[in-house]
Amino acid sequence: MTAPKLALATTPVAQAPVDAIVVGTVQNGSGAALAAGAEAVDEAFEGNLAEVLAALGATGKADEVVKVPTLGKLKARLVVAAGLGKQAEDGSITPEQVRRASGAAARALGSSKHVVNTLSTVDLQAAVEGTVLGAYAFSTYKSDAAGAELAKVDLAAPAEGSTKEHRATLKAATAIAEAVTTARDLVNTPPNDLYPASFAERATALAKEAGLEVEVLDEKALRKAGFGGILGVGGGSARQPRLVRITYKGAKARKRVALVGKGITFDTGGISIKPAPNMEVMSSDMGGAAAVIAAVVLAAKLKYPLHVTATVPMAENMPSGDAYRPGDVLTMYGGKTVEVLNTDAEGRLILSDAIVRAAEDAPDYLIETSTLTGAQPIALGNRTAGVMGSDEFRDRVAEIARATGEGGWAMPLPEELRADLDSRLADLANVTGHRWGGMLAAGIFLREFVPAGLPWAHIDIAGPSYNVGGPYGYTHKGGTGVPVRTIAAVLADIAENG
Repeated sequence: MTAPKLALATTPVAQAPVDAIVVGTVQNGSGAALAAGAEAVDEAFEGNLAEVLAALGATGKADEVVKVPTLGKLKARLVVAAGLGKQAEDGSITPEQVRRASGAAARALGSSKHVVNTLSTVDLQAAVEGTVLGAYAFSTYKSDAAGAELAKVDLAAPAEGSTKEHRATLKAATAIAEAVTTARDLVNTPPNDLYPASFAERATALAKEAGLEVEVLDEKALRKAGFGGILGVGGGSARQPRLVRITYKGAKARKRVALVGKGITFDTGGISIKPAPNMEVMSSDMGGAAAVIAAVVLAAKLKYPLHVTATVPMAENMPSGDAYRPGDVLTMYGGKTVEVLNTDAEGRLILSDAIVRAAEDAPDYLIETSTLTGAQPIALGNRTAGVMGSDEFRDRVAEIARATGEGGWAMPLPEELRADLDSRLADLANVTGHRWGGMLAAGIFLREFVPAGLPWAHIDIAGPSYNVGGPYGYTHKGGTGVPVRTIAAVLADIAENG
């Protein structure tokens, strides 16, 4: 996709010769009230805009979009009222409300040439992010997609702050949103075009464009180094696995951060094959890899004073005469052995190799994200990631995830589940013998490969990384780009606070 061109508005809203002006509405007991930023538009309607919207059925609820022809009252052709939902008791509106309303408006104005958004007066960063993400469209494989994208959006500047500060916010927020769209593009690319080798090539191109160091290990290099988990999972496919490492070295780096993301470009389940219905969604099983690749490139664009390395294992999990089997014992990178009881629990195997390799860099923090378990959406739904890891850092990441609007909930790693991963043959098995606490057991498995004392967090995004339903807010059907914004915010927090 081509993101809309964003700029701070230089013309007064009421005088802007544009296709549409976006205003916010707030839900209250009597209908829709106007949010801040709509004053000039309301004045053009002689103070009756709220009444006009009420007559059209507007309530101000989240994701609601109501269009009003201006009939010459403004130079703009339309006023687009985007619902923010209910205000807090103190009258405040959250950034996520602004983000969702801006996204809903951008989706509704997909083919417009020029729009002004007044929601930016409430929260500029959220309005920028919501606009870019709401305007997103993956049309690479469409033959009739020309001209279907929002072209230009002017954002009314908040009353507080300087123009310089507003421009800096606009630049940073645009970079963050575009990083999310990069992840979305990767997730939405079909598996016949995105497989380990081509994924590695695309990651390399993104990294080199940002001036970053890249290392790619092919199957021969993986075998020589002893990456048994990646080789075991990827051995059943004619498209052999890869391990990609992308490094950003920020000026005056205060901390080292390791990022690890699961890159299963398609997951059939292997010999433990999945049911056929909805298997096409398994092309999104590399959502974690897409997120960390986008995040390390974003860290370079935003010049975080950090040393960040993304370690990304890539494999295709296929059944064949060369596929690994239930009952096999794999020797992982670093020497631990794992008995494979289920080849559909493959993500933890490639991640374990990557975690051990990432830890060799002696990072101060390790963040791993993956579409790891079907148990995650069963426990938390499709929009809330499960966050596990060392207690303090886990809680920090979960709190930041909620603040970004991506959502995350801290989950425990109960010690009693560790015994259920004991193996009669190897150091541990890749699954338990029961269905209880599947998300937590996967986190406990990964913990076996994290060095003692290293603050780490595992973000299970099995549900949140891919939207199988209809669009809402700034989220479209398909890849969501979660948790790019969470990782970016955690990196910014580490840069500032250590």
